[in-house]
Amino acid sequence: MSNGASRLSAEGRASDGGSRYRLRDLFTPLDTLLVSGGDPRLALDANDRVNAYGCAASPEPEIWNFASSTASTISQAAYDRAALAREELMHKCLFDEVEIAFDARCEDMREELRGHLQLSPRVDIVFSPSGTDSQLQALFLARAVLGAPPVTIVVGADQTGSGTVHTARGHHFSTMTASGLAVRKDGAVAGLAGDRIAVPLLDTAPGIAMRSDADAAVMRAVETSLAQGRCVFLHIMDSSKLGWRAPSAACLDEIARRWPRKVQVVVDACQARLGRRRLRAYLDRGYMVLMTGSKFFSGPAFSGALLVPKGLSRSIDRIGAIAPGIFDYAGRSDWPMAWTALRSRFERRPNFGQWLRWEAALAEIGSYYAVPGAFRAKALAGLAAGIDSMIALSPSLRPVPNAAETAGADDEEFAAATIFPFTLLRDGKPVSVAETCAVHRALARDMNEEISGSAADRQVAAQRCLVGQPVRLERHDEAPQAVLRLCVGARLITEAWSPDATQAQRNLQHMLDRIAHVLVKIELLLDRAAAMPGKFVLEV
Repeated sequence: MSNGASRLSAEGRASDGGSRYRLRDLFTPLDTLLVSGGDPRLALDANDRVNAYGCAASPEPEIWNFASSTASTISQAAYDRAALAREELMHKCLFDEVEIAFDARCEDMREELRGHLQLSPRVDIVFSPSGTDSQLQALFLARAVLGAPPVTIVVGADQTGSGTVHTARGHHFSTMTASGLAVRKDGAVAGLAGDRIAVPLLDTAPGIAMRSDADAAVMRAVETSLAQGRCVFLHIMDSSKLGWRAPSAACLDEIARRWPRKVQVVVDACQARLGRRRLRAYLDRGYMVLMTGSKFFSGPAFSGALLVPKGLSRSIDRIGAIAPGIFDYAGRSDWPMAWTALRSRFERRPNFGQWLRWEAALAEIGSYYAVPGAFRAKALAGLAAGIDSMIALSPSLRPVPNAAETAGADDEEFAAATIFPFTLLRDGKPVSVAETCAVHRALARDMNEEISGSAADRQVAAQRCLVGQPVRLERHDEAPQAVLRLCVGARLITEAWSPDATQAQRNLQHMLDRIAHVLVKIELLLDRAAAMPGKFVLEV
C-alpha cells in the first residue's frame, strides 16, 4: 500500500477507542485520499502510478474504458464530485467535529443511493471499502440472524471475486485491512471462521458454458448441510464474472418452501448488472444484497455496500456478543444511524477514501439513471448486438455464451448482455493463459514502438484501452484457459445519451467503432506474437 494510504488508514486510531482525525486530514491531496482506506489492491505502483487494475487516481480521458467488470478509470465528472464533496465537508468541519460531520454525510449518501435505486426507506445500507469487505459484513450479520455459525454455500465460486474463497469461511482476504491492520491472508477473522461449500458454475463438458444442473447442485448442498443440523448462508450469483446468474427463481422458491427461516440468502450483485425491479424483489424476499459502485456503474475501485431488508435490521441491532474480528473491517459510520446499539460498539473512524470513492460512484449512478429508461434499454441492446456480431466475425476470438437468454421481465434494460467474454485463438485453438494475460496488459499500453508495420497498424497499437481482466477457468485433466471480457458500463450510456436522437445514434456508433478498434489491436498483437516469437515479446 502507498505510504499515504497506510498513514490515512492507521493514523486515526486512538487508545481510548475514539478517533483523533482532524480537519488537516481532509487537506491531504485528493489523489492520495482516493486511494486510501482500502486493501493493497488499491495502492498505486511506484513507477506507473496505477493500481492493480491499471487505473490511476485521477482522470485519464485518453484511455478507452471497456473494463467495468473489473474496474474503470475515474471520470472527470466523478473526480469533480469528490473534490466538491471534500470542500463541503471541510466547511462543515469548521463548525462541528470531523466525525459528526462525516457521519451525517454518510447518512445523506444512504438516502441518495436509495433514491437512485428506488428503494424503500426501510432498506438499510452498510458501506464498506470494497465488495469483498461487504462479504465479511454480510457473514457477520448472517450469524446474528441465524443465531449460530452457518455453513456458507457459494454459488458461482469459480466466477466470483478472488477474495470470496477466504471471506466465505470468515478468513482474511488480504495482508492488510482497510483500517490499516496487518493480518495474515487466509488466517481466521476472530469470531467469524466457519465452513464453506463451493458450487461452481462452469460445465464439466468441453467448451465454456454454464452447467445445466446448477439448481440441482444448489439444492443438494443446502439439503445436505441442513440434514447435518447446520444453518445455511446461501451466497447466490447475479451476475458472475462471465455474466451468469444462478440459481433460478424457481429453485429459490423451493428452498423457501421447504426450509423456511433456516437459510439466509445474500445476493452477490457486486457487478450491479440487474434491473431495479429485481433488486427490490430480492430485498422484499428478505435477502441481503451485495453491490458496488465501481463495476457496472463505473465509479472508481473500490466502493462496497450491503443492502439489508428491514425485517433483518430489527434483529441485527439487538446483537449480543460481537465477533471481535469485525471491528477491523468496519467503523461506526459504516452502519446506518438507526442501528444505534450496534454502532455504539464501533470506533468513530472515518474512512475518507471509502467515502470519496462513493461520492464519485454516486455521481456516475445519478447520471446513469438521469438518462431516460427507454434510451438505456435501447442503447444496451444496440451495443450488445454490435459487440456480439464483431466478436463472432473475428477469426481470433471465440465467444462465450452469456446470460441474456435467461433474462426476464424484471431485468429491465439488463435483458441485454453487458459482459462479453471470449477466448483468444491461434490456428483455431485457445492460446495459453500467460499469453492471454500478456495481451490484456499490452492493450492498456501504447504499443506503437513494439509493433512495426503500416501507419494504420501503429495507430491501432498506440491506443490504450482497458478490458475486463482475464478470468482463469480450470477443469480436472485439462489445461486451464483464460477468458477476456469486453464490458459495457453505465458511463458509456451516459456519454452516448443526447435528446437529439440522431446525435445519440452517432454516439453509439462511435463507441462501436472504438470497440472494433480494440478487437483490431488484439488481432494485431496475436499476429505479431505468432510471426516473430523471438523478437516480439508480449510479456510487457
